[in-house]
Amino acid sequence: MTSGLLLNAVICFAISISALTLTWLLVKNSADYDAKAKPALWALISFWVLVGFIYIPTTLRMIAAYQGNTLFDLIFYHLASIFFAFVSVPIIFFIVYIVTGNKKVTFIVSFFFTIVGIIYLYILSTYGVVGPVVLDWSSLITVNSDFAIHLYLALLFVIPTAMILGLFFLMLIQRIKLGILYKKALPLVAISFVLDFILIDFIVMIDPMQLFARTFILIGIILAFLAYFPPEVLKEEKFDYEDIDLEIELESEVNGSLGDINEK
Repeated sequence: MTSGLLLNAVICFAISISALTLTWLLVKNSADYDAKAKPALWALISFWVLVGFIYIPTTLRMIAAYQGNTLFDLIFYHLASIFFAFVSVPIIFFIVYIVTGNKKVTFIVSFFFTIVGIIYLYILSTYGVVGPVVLDWSSLITVNSDFAIHLYLALLFVIPTAMILGLFFLMLIQRIKLGILYKKALPLVAISFVLDFILIDFIVMIDPMQLFARTFILIGIILAFLAYFPPEVLKEEKFDYEDIDLEIELESEVNGSLGDINEK
């Protein structure tokens, strides 16, 4: 097998380590957040944990493909698919909670999308997969059901992406200083970036494109590091990074939770 598979494995390993390191840093600083920000914070932590857990078995899958072990390639794909099925749920929880501030509504909406994830896994187990097709740069596997792909696209991708873009647009139309926009909007950009390319990773059947997608997932995680732990230049007085005033006409949790999560 080609060394391209090993390069793919290295990138997947970097994604998993980076996502779990980011998770550890957020958990380490979680005591600094107030009570109303905690549910949104733990939703973000859950998202990055799922991203890390997707790419641990994916790393092992690339190594198995390099060694020509089809059985383990399939096993690790199915393991990664479990986390993939639910990776959108914490983002939906995060945005619904930020907008409504209502835990009951947030849990109900999140539960619905969890059920969708379970349905996706049921279809995957029922109809099986196409592949693995081992090529120069990757081992390609996808679910053997157009309905499963369309279900995921419609409910677990389009809806959370639209939520992210909607919240981002509400921030953008406000007269917000650059530092404030940076610390509140960049996490959303990073999450959207990662979510988009994870979907491409799981449905594409072109090996260079999958490698490209995984490279950009890693870039998205780097953006998240910059969002949560900004460079010193953003903390200079002239950049007004410390100002936490954000006038968006939503529930108060938009000003409280989103601000608290990103200002630490």
